[in-house]
Amino acid sequence: MTNTFDYIIVGGGSAGSVQANRLSARSGNTVLLCEAGQDTPPGQVPKEIADSYSGTAYFDPRFHWTELKVTTQVVSHNNPDAERPPLRKYEQARVLGGGSSINGQLANRGAPTDYADWVARGAEGWGWDDVLPYFRKVERDLDFDGPYHGKEGRIPVRRIPREHWNGHARAAAQAFGEAGYEYLPDQNGEFRDGYFPITISNAEESRVSAAIGYLDAETRRRPNLTISTETVVKSLVFEGTRCVGIRAVVKGQEQEFRAGREVILSCGAIHSPAHLMRAGIGPAGHLRDMGIEVLANLPGVGQRLMDHPSIALSSFLKRPARVDSRTRRHILVGLRYSSGLPETPKGDMFVAVVHKSAWHAVGEQIASLLVFVNKTYSETGQVRLAGTDWRAEPVVEFNLLSDRRDLERLMDGFRRMAAIQMAPAVAAITTDPFPASYSDKVRRIGVVNAKNRWLTRAIAAFLDGPAPVRSWFIDKFVVEGFRFREVMEDEEALEAFIRRATIGVWHASCTCRMGRADDPMAVTDNAGRVRGVEGLRVVDASIFPVVPCANTNFPTLMTSEKIADAILAEA
Repeated sequence: MTNTFDYIIVGGGSAGSVQANRLSARSGNTVLLCEAGQDTPPGQVPKEIADSYSGTAYFDPRFHWTELKVTTQVVSHNNPDAERPPLRKYEQARVLGGGSSINGQLANRGAPTDYADWVARGAEGWGWDDVLPYFRKVERDLDFDGPYHGKEGRIPVRRIPREHWNGHARAAAQAFGEAGYEYLPDQNGEFRDGYFPITISNAEESRVSAAIGYLDAETRRRPNLTISTETVVKSLVFEGTRCVGIRAVVKGQEQEFRAGREVILSCGAIHSPAHLMRAGIGPAGHLRDMGIEVLANLPGVGQRLMDHPSIALSSFLKRPARVDSRTRRHILVGLRYSSGLPETPKGDMFVAVVHKSAWHAVGEQIASLLVFVNKTYSETGQVRLAGTDWRAEPVVEFNLLSDRRDLERLMDGFRRMAAIQMAPAVAAITTDPFPASYSDKVRRIGVVNAKNRWLTRAIAAFLDGPAPVRSWFIDKFVVEGFRFREVMEDEEALEAFIRRATIGVWHASCTCRMGRADDPMAVTDNAGRVRGVEGLRVVDASIFPVVPCANTNFPTLMTSEKIADAILAEA
């Protein structure tokens, strides 16, 4: 392998896969794509990743940064005696394709108001009319045509038709309709409140990750593109204030690679700021505390980490209403609604109707109404270094409910979903509703292994037995601290449950925000170039000015497409 390239891309996730494809499409560019995880080459995609059902890939530690742990509850730095919230394992993807190789395959974009907010926060040129062409460039819509949809993109998108919905999906849709919500056939083309078939990045019952779509066999044959997997980047290499390359460990061997034009960080909102800070780019005080020489004082690096806070109302699902052979998909129906909280935009809340909570036998019996705050106001999360060792995961604090408006909307959302749960259509196919927590116990039993497969089969047989026994078992071993009736009748109990159980939905973003030159918290300009240095760009969800009202994969793909065009226009 040569050691000199025009462009070096650090991170082979959604953004990195797009960059590798688009920059190498110009034959005069030499491009190196580095990915810490394993490859997913055509014809050899692991079956867990290819599966239309995402639960096996998501829970498989082969595809994760296994040592990464985060706090989701608010951390008090003003009270050193306060009890620190518990650490939670965070399933950050470590595999070619990144999050798109293990996520739920939800392919939504957000609303025009999201991108108006981006512009208002200093991201000129990122309004809805500016980004829509790039959303269209990403996708090949198999169902819809028209001005909102692409037909020639690398990622196919579709919806599961209503005639293929399982009993739980049909019941939830009926309950939404009876509650007054409008049916919207096209989630990405109609921005009103309503329920709809979820748009997915999937074709013929198979996931299409960014790696599958953008790094196909034809792209891989380009002589100017090198894909180096199982390659962990230790550090960025600088000459003065110019980034000139990287030091990496490639399959156990340390190597240095030089970049003639640029190094592009596409490691996500947790690892991209960590790379910057280890290189001396970030908040000067924190860097000095770590013993790192300050190369560029950028206070915004690692700050204002965002995600979408979420909670779930779960229930036991009767056998006829479960996921069936018509599709492997476990989320078929979504709901967008407006909370009505003053000054919040329309469509600020989202519900995913989950028909199967995990890959195992018990997971097939548990359905959930997962509600999350689509328009999030909690912006006090942060990523900091734990030390200078490149192998040490950073300290990650999401501080999800630091803005009370997010707490209030989740409390209201839980009550709304309780009404849906108790609607006749849903109540007829479910029993034993309970407030659900994604706890360490749930995580442990969710790890894909033979022990959990055997254990959950035994428990599932028990749960399918007599109703009184099932209710006793769920109350004794499944419910964690809060019962349905308790949180519905006691406001303080509901708040306590929300504060303890709220987690994000793996939409980490905004830690290297783009913005105006006079914004002290802006880390990059509006083309992802890192301020105060040369030859270094960030292209991933970390540069979002604010997290949009959407799962972040498609906004990330759009962002990478748009910046790839900007890079090629500059060269």
